[in-house]
Amino acid sequence: MRGADITQHELFSYRTLEDRIPPNRPLRKLCAVVDILLKTMDAELAALYANTGRESIPPARLLRASLIQVLFSIRSERQLVQQIDFNLLYRWFIGLTLDGEVWDHSTFSANRERLLNERITRSFFERMLAWAEWQQLLSDEHFSVNGTLIEAWASMKRFEKNDGGTPPPEGWPQPHGGFQRRDP
Repeated sequence: MRGADITQHELFSYRTLEDRIPPNRPLRKLCAVVDILLKTMDAELAALYANTGRESIPPARLLRASLIQVLFSIRSERQLVQQIDFNLLYRWFIGLTLDGEVWDHSTFSANRERLLNERITRSFFERMLAWAEWQQLLSDEHFSVNGTLIEAWASMKRFEKNDGGTPPPEGWPQPHGGFQRRDP
């Protein structure tokens, strides 16, 4: 007998986001490393924010989202936010719940700009890369990553503000505000 193609939406979900991510996913190991790195950076991150006022996107989530953008070669912040909205693996890695609202791409850009103007992003990517190498998590068995993107984020000091003259080379990360790589 042919089954009917009827979708009845469930009122409740009995599986958590944690349950939905397979235990052998490579991002699970990387997530543990990122958790440790972010704990070591807590004082640095706290120094960037005032004690009063409106809450921002948590900086740990900004950094995790930036890492997702690099690892999965997501071209723009708009696409990154869209992918975070529907990709359960990305939601889990960043720390959003199933029903957690994803921020607007312009809010993400504005909040991340604060981190990009500081040494925080560079420090995070340098530490993340060192830990990943030490833990032997960098392998072509699991997934491939354009290593130049990680190196570029880890060395933001080699980027200078692009005032609209020369377009940045294709393939390099394009943080909000337009940056391009300087030749050493």
